[in-house]
Amino acid sequence: MNLLSAARDLAPTLAARAAEIEDARRLPADLAASLAGAGLFRLAIPKSLAGHELPPDQMFDVLEAVAEGDASAGWCLMIGATTALVAAYLPRHHAEAVLGPPDVITGGVFAPLGRAVRVNGHYRVSGRWSWASGSANCHWLVGGAILMEGDAPVMGEDGRPRHRMMLMPRRDVALLDTWHAAGLKGTGSGDMVAADVEVPADRSVSLIDDVPNAPGTLYRFPPFGLLALGIAGVASGNARAALDAVQEAVRGRRSGARSAAERATVQADLARAEAAWMAARAGVLQTIRLAWDEALGGGIRLKTRARLRLAATHMTRTAADITRTCYDLGGGAALYLESPLQRRFRDAHAMTQHIMVQGATFELAGRVLLDLPADTAML
Repeated sequence: MNLLSAARDLAPTLAARAAEIEDARRLPADLAASLAGAGLFRLAIPKSLAGHELPPDQMFDVLEAVAEGDASAGWCLMIGATTALVAAYLPRHHAEAVLGPPDVITGGVFAPLGRAVRVNGHYRVSGRWSWASGSANCHWLVGGAILMEGDAPVMGEDGRPRHRMMLMPRRDVALLDTWHAAGLKGTGSGDMVAADVEVPADRSVSLIDDVPNAPGTLYRFPPFGLLALGIAGVASGNARAALDAVQEAVRGRRSGARSAAERATVQADLARAEAAWMAARAGVLQTIRLAWDEALGGGIRLKTRARLRLAATHMTRTAADITRTCYDLGGGAALYLESPLQRRFRDAHAMTQHIMVQGATFELAGRVLLDLPADTAML
């Protein structure tokens, strides 16, 4: 199966339905089913579970292609595909039950906003999580939860509360319609609520403390780095689409006898934006190749892990700058809702708010590169 071709084939349909996706404030079920039917939610699932176990550079390309069609669709795919990475950590019987079905869609929230009390080999999980992107189309949802003993959190050796991701059937989780946002409007990233949901202890995962059961090179890749790269792929595709849209817009906009495309300032600004996209994208792919080579050799160095997060953050934030340039070049027409330039601008700036690509990443990467003490648990 050529996954990139499948993604590119779906992109025009996603683009044609972009306004519908925004109006619905979630990805329509038939489009989610089309992505699942093409196998795109199985990018990170081990081959032993009929997944694709796709190398990160190819995963980046697939997410980028879907986001060129529509960024909200690309975001929902990114969340679903990266969440499915838990398949590599679960015991075989749970991995097959949760991620074995070919059309399964997973999602949820890593942040430990819930509480999990251990009772007779199970956890009783309660909590409320924001930013549950794509959750309406999911069959399983994960929610990060702090482990509790009575009213006190279980503390790790580092003096911090221990937490794990709890896999819960969609039917056991309530979804709240709280998603009224300026960007990525079609992702349905509302809140999810669990109230005393019973989760077997071995159907929980820690991406920090656990070691993957799957042996592939992909699972020697840092999971948080993979998530950040997924965000960068969506950002890159969104920026690429903005660059293509603005070229069409300036060719068609006239001031007197000349089109806007004939103005030197437009030409120069467009060329700079194109060069910024090329350079940021090349940096991501080069860093992925470096990390992959190290993973093949047995392990990825800390500084390489920092560079992965750095490259992903730079791509995402550069992509937002590019969409600003495209929006400006689009002139007054870019303000109207029928213009894709305003949507690409809003979506790009929504992406920059994800914790994996926020500005604090630069400080963290800088500390690592300078050999200074740093909290590297999420590198």
